Amino acid sequence: MSLTQTLDTRSARDGSARPEAARPSTSRRRRPRAIPAAVLGLGFPTFLVVLWWAAARAGLLPEQILPAPQAILETFLGLVGDGTLATHLKISTERVLIGFGIGAVGGLAFGAAAGLSPTFRAFFYPPVQAVARVNVLAWMPLLTLFMGIDEPLKYVVIAWSAAIPVILGTARGIEAVSPAFRELGQALQFDTRDTLRLIVLPGAVPSIFAGLREGLANAWQTLVLAELFASFEGLGYLMTWGRQLFQLDLVIVAMIVVAIAGLAMDLLLRAVERRAQPWKKGTADVH
Repeated sequence: MSLTQTLDTRSARDGSARPEAARPSTSRRRRPRAIPAAVLGLGFPTFLVVLWWAAARAGLLPEQILPAPQAILETFLGLVGDGTLATHLKISTERVLIGFGIGAVGGLAFGAAAGLSPTFRAFFYPPVQAVARVNVLAWMPLLTLFMGIDEPLKYVVIAWSAAIPVILGTARGIEAVSPAFRELGQALQFDTRDTLRLIVLPGAVPSIFAGLREGLANAWQTLVLAELFASFEGLGYLMTWGRQLFQLDLVIVAMIVVAIAGLAMDLLLRAVERRAQPWKKGTADVH
């Protein structure tokens, strides 16, 4: 009898000798249901809103400092009813999508070149790292001299702020691909296209999407500041208008809409990331 057959016989004998009572019962040892992440994420904001409402109702927060939640809700419904909020949200969203699209495409191309070509990386990557240390808003006065305060300025600063993390994430992701995988591709006689498609890209996808998500967050932050600086439309302008009129409820409504819109886009990008990594879903199902 072979060694494998001997081990199989002993395993079967041990399994049959085990009493039924000693075997774990799946029905008795059910795991407690985990609380959904969405519920946990809403817990703390809900607590803050309840605390805010209670403090305003007790008169602890003057309306000149922080309006009550009821006033915020009334302002929100009024802006939705007359179409003002939809107009400004549409303009801001278009600016973010255009600026982020330009920055993402340029950042992916530049980051891929830096990650794949050591010569390109040696020449051009250090200046990008230096520019990344300076906030794009510091360049706005200089850019305004050449571009004015019209739409091209907003697209440029949004694209700039979005491109930096995309470049860094893409270059780092490609560089971090294990040399062992590249050697495996050479052993399998992969050409350049197959190496990029089957080895480099799957290994760099997590870092690439991390850069894209950070770039999208930067795009929204830069949009609001750009509209505060030079705009007569958009959510950032709505904040400026409310501050000038001392209508803090208008400012808070615009802030909440910016946060919700940014979160919605981030969730959409997360969904795209999951679709781009089907192997992660399979691994999660196994575990």
